[in-house]
Amino acid sequence: MSYLDNLENSLKALESSEERDPAAVAAQQQRRAEERNAAVLRAPYVRALKSSAFTGQLLGACRKLGPTLGVYVQVTWVDEALRLDVREHRLSLTPTSEGIEAIFSRDQKELQRYAISLDGDGEALARQWLEGLPR
Repeated sequence: MSYLDNLENSLKALESSEERDPAAVAAQQQRRAEERNAAVLRAPYVRALKSSAFTGQLLGACRKLGPTLGVYVQVTWVDEALRLDVREHRLSLTPTSEGIEAIFSRDQKELQRYAISLDGDGEALARQWLEGLPR
């Protein structure tokens, strides 16, 4: 028997022993139920973020202000979150069960986090973020 066959058999045995452990199965089911409930609570905020006028204002302002400030704003949807990147600076709008959070970061280190309202002014958020970047 080769090393890889032996390794594969060992992994299968480990997986089957975990499946037989009722405590592990119960914990996994509990975790899945919590993840499902969290997704249900986030769903209205996800839909609102993707279709709100606020998001359109934010993206339009980034497209308009970016070149005047000499920066390119890269827009990316990552799962449920909207991510705006300029070099090492990032603004993420992330849906939570309580609403939408704006997360400002630099070099993958969080600088500031606060809740935002989608009834607010998206252009003001873009201006706050872009004008705060060093040139």
